[in-house]
Amino acid sequence: MSDNLLINDRPGETKLHLAGVIRESIVDGPGWRFVVFVQGCPHHCKGCQNPQTWSFTEGGYDTTVENIMKAVKENKLITGVTFSGGEPFTQAKALTVLAKEIRKEGLDVMAFSGWTFEELKEGANEENGWMDLLRELSLLIDGRFIEEQLTLNLRFRGSKNQRIIDVQRSLAEGKTVLSELN
Repeated sequence: MSDNLLINDRPGETKLHLAGVIRESIVDGPGWRFVVFVQGCPHHCKGCQNPQTWSFTEGGYDTTVENIMKAVKENKLITGVTFSGGEPFTQAKALTVLAKEIRKEGLDVMAFSGWTFEELKEGANEENGWMDLLRELSLLIDGRFIEEQLTLNLRFRGSKNQRIIDVQRSLAEGKTVLSELN
């Protein structure tokens, strides 16, 4: 997560507070992924692999959607973008703007969240923008990391309680639908 996208920003651009990015990953979702790690997380899961992303006030840097999109477009091998963290849904409005731009490029968007899909749907409101972000995602890996349920045998997940949700099918069917990747 050491990659930094600090490039001159302009007034009025949508800003994000990031811990960093990884320009190529095959472990943060299906295919070749660009990974955006947001700074700030309210969950503080015991055994978290990214505890440096917990603080909302210390660490990280500010960047813009435009800067991230420039970096995403540089790599033609990328098949999708993953939002991780920290907790992506704490910056849902800005990530929704980014997700829409990513999808215009023909790439899929997925996210990790410590909240479950049900918690996100139930807690969604106009102020937090959670439902808007959900509508832009193809997949959601949900649930807090539980150290006592640690496993190295599940794709893209760290603990057995976490699920890979097919977000678009779930929204269309009005119920939680697990992805075939589970």
